[in-house]
Amino acid sequence: MFNFEYQNTTKILFGKGQIGAIGKEIAPGSKVMITYGGGSIKANGVYQQTMDALAACEVIEFGGIEPNPEYATLMKAVKLGREEKVDLLLAVGGGSVLDGTKFIAAAIPFAGEEWDIVKKGAAVERAVPLATILTLPATGSESNTFAVISRRETSEKLAFSSVHSYPKFAVLDPETTFSLPEKQVANGVVDAYMHTLEQYLTFPGKAELNDRFAEGILQTLIEVGPKTLAEPQDYDARATFVWSATLALNGLIGCGVPQDWATHMIGHELTALYGMDHARTLAVVAPHLYRVCGEGKREKLVQYAERVWGVREGTEEERAEAGIRKTEEFFESLGVPTRLSRYEGVEADTPKMVASRLKGRGFTQLGEKGAVTPEVVELVLSRSLAA
Repeated sequence: MFNFEYQNTTKILFGKGQIGAIGKEIAPGSKVMITYGGGSIKANGVYQQTMDALAACEVIEFGGIEPNPEYATLMKAVKLGREEKVDLLLAVGGGSVLDGTKFIAAAIPFAGEEWDIVKKGAAVERAVPLATILTLPATGSESNTFAVISRRETSEKLAFSSVHSYPKFAVLDPETTFSLPEKQVANGVVDAYMHTLEQYLTFPGKAELNDRFAEGILQTLIEVGPKTLAEPQDYDARATFVWSATLALNGLIGCGVPQDWATHMIGHELTALYGMDHARTLAVVAPHLYRVCGEGKREKLVQYAERVWGVREGTEEERAEAGIRKTEEFFESLGVPTRLSRYEGVEADTPKMVASRLKGRGFTQLGEKGAVTPEVVELVLSRSLAA
């Protein structure tokens, strides 16, 4: 196990009716800017619950944050936040709203070119305090430091992280997710699953506790994913899913272990090029990457197949392949394709294009061992496109 430092400063308010508890977390008279997406929170009652809980505060609204939050939209919110001198940003929505709000929080006091925060990794020295009310479990953004921002004019989708991006608190009320469309729930299950695999399917790190944590999350998602899709108002199933998605990327299972994230880096390029849902890019990349990089991941692939899927027969190579196939079957059972060829409009030169774009940004040694070169990226996507 590697050395590590771990501190997660986000307070979790979990369960039914917890939106009403945010009043005690915010000083009366604070100027709060709530951020949200397309307005579904007004249809499902979350908006009114939030406004009622903020009765003692001055509230400013900024809506319209898109899936894959767009830089130009976020900069409008930055301008508003600066003009209003807001005390707190309250993101009400899913991962895109949360990621976008993290950028807004970092950009408001930033003195330089704001895009440098994601483009050049410019240091974020401070940020406006932020908090969140989660309505779509998937990204874990409600209690971590990470955010991914898109810029349509340059076809870029880039990430940043800062300790100042930890939400002060996060409300996780499973009932706020009951009205989500099936596609978004399925995406959320795949997203959480892949977050876990990125921190697990690497090479043995002699971190048995972390492995068992990760395997527990994976097994839980396998069990509860189909159930919460079939019975969206089953509170216990949805609560388990919500909590699993949070634990998949709150930093805990990644402590002291090697991590991959090549699938995410490749997937971001597919989203930037074609607007594909983030989770679906992961599903079309990961199985093929695991096959191409199978030798370096063999021990963990075999462990994964045995512990998570119960595969105990065959050679190591056969067991590793069986684990990959079962992963594909699980994603497909949720309605999430695992082949790039299943998407219309994907050009034949996409593998070469994505590899070139990553190379142009200096991402030439991805993965836990730096073995995912542009040539490997091209091979992975070529297999996904040909399958």
